[in-house]
Amino acid sequence: MRILSHRGYWQDPSEKNQAVAFRRSFALGFGTETDIRDRLGELVIAHDPPVGGELTVSEFLTLYSEYPTQDLPLALNIKADGLQTRLQKLLDEFQITNYFCFDMAIPDAKLFADLGLRFFTRHSELEPEPSLYDRAAGVWVDGFYGEWFTEAVLGGHLNDGKQVCLVSPDLHKRPHEPFWQNLRTWAIAADVNLMLCTDFPEAAQAYVS
Repeated sequence: MRILSHRGYWQDPSEKNQAVAFRRSFALGFGTETDIRDRLGELVIAHDPPVGGELTVSEFLTLYSEYPTQDLPLALNIKADGLQTRLQKLLDEFQITNYFCFDMAIPDAKLFADLGLRFFTRHSELEPEPSLYDRAAGVWVDGFYGEWFTEAVLGGHLNDGKQVCLVSPDLHKRPHEPFWQNLRTWAIAADVNLMLCTDFPEAAQAYVS
């Protein structure tokens, strides 16, 4: 299982989606999730609507390229429509291949697919039928109200040739250790195509390894 840091490996909330958190994540060998929007025609790293001063996606990819990150996946949470052409240009420029985009609106996701960009569809208790499943490289598995999914559900996606990224309960402000305890007993925990996105990547790595 691969561990992804959520908005970088931050140790204070002020570090979320900041260069210090990304550097820490890359240096410690974690995959990284972050949020992408646009401001004044430029792609920036921002969970909320940008106001100026945000790290640009170009700067973020420059940081990523400074580390031996070939095996570290980037999970790119797309927070606005119409970013695919500009994002594809940057990914090509930096020769980034170990990435996936997710959370787009369905019509926008189709445009990502049409351009050949790697994207994950979403599977949750609110989305029991993942959209564009046949075209997706993987599945972002979320539980808004609890961990509804089973090992069999996740194994089904893996058997379909999909990568799977799980949202750890801590991202929804729920206790995470009971789920981690269960997860590490599952046979699929050893699958390299399974990922876990968390705010506590070092703890998760120690717990599930």
